[in-house]
Amino acid sequence: MAPVLLLLWASAGNCELVERLVAIVNDDAITLSELDEAVAPYQKEIGKSSYGPDEERQMLFKARQEILSRMIDQKLTDQETARLGVLVDDTEVDRRIEQIKNEHSFTEEELKNALSGQGFTMEEYRKRIKEQMLSIKLINLEVKSKVAITEDEIREYYERHQDLYGGKAKYHLRSILVEVPSWQSDEDRQNASKKIQIIMEALENAMSFEEAARQYSEAATARDGGDLGLLALDELTPELQEAVRWMRAGDISPALETPHGYQILYVEKIEGAAPKTLKDVRIEIQEKMYREIVEQKYKAWLEALRKRSYIKVIQ
Repeated sequence: MAPVLLLLWASAGNCELVERLVAIVNDDAITLSELDEAVAPYQKEIGKSSYGPDEERQMLFKARQEILSRMIDQKLTDQETARLGVLVDDTEVDRRIEQIKNEHSFTEEELKNALSGQGFTMEEYRKRIKEQMLSIKLINLEVKSKVAITEDEIREYYERHQDLYGGKAKYHLRSILVEVPSWQSDEDRQNASKKIQIIMEALENAMSFEEAARQYSEAATARDGGDLGLLALDELTPELQEAVRWMRAGDISPALETPHGYQILYVEKIEGAAPKTLKDVRIEIQEKMYREIVEQKYKAWLEALRKRSYIKVIQ
């Protein structure tokens, strides 16, 4: 980065070198000394590493670019907080620093020593904390207050991320099937429906599932008490997957309409990692979605702010 020299006239006919600018952000400027000060702790860390001269120069150049970009964003958000009248007073900063000290079990002296080791003074740290708190208030006002997550969106997220919540479980299933071949009449279907209801009532009246399967099921597994063995979710038909994924050991499904007829499932046991139900992870999903949406909207908001602002990086 090779910033140009900007000269300010001190008096008529004379000029005085005041400062080198590296960026102009609307009516504000970022000076070379401000950038050097921000980069210094990172330069110190890079210097401690065992990089070769060329690699070290490349890393330092990249760090300066990234830090300058963040400084531009900070100028923009500072300008927006001023425009919107967002404020953080010294008492709020004091409370936040006390909270940080408590979280890390630091005394005042230990915090100062930790900051010194990273190249910061307490005054610089207070300034950074205040900037962070102003940014948080601004984000709350401009972004978070406009984020709403519906129950349908939470469910959709859950269903799209079964790799996270579906588990790797295998279900020991038993089944009762009342067949309804496609060629049967409406009357036959009604009779099958009545039969499945009789079976459901028998199960509700404490008949064991195994006994009910032997007595009523029309599947080949009837003689084994409807035993389907251990199955993973992806080994089941979509209709059965949707039912089983919500069940726990000992649960009996409602009567399910499947291509083979009416079917009732019983989860005898679950082996391996049991999947998490939507109820189990609803709050977790909501918080995760909220963070992701806020981050996306903040990036979009900041990009829009950049587009409507005058920004000139001086090279």
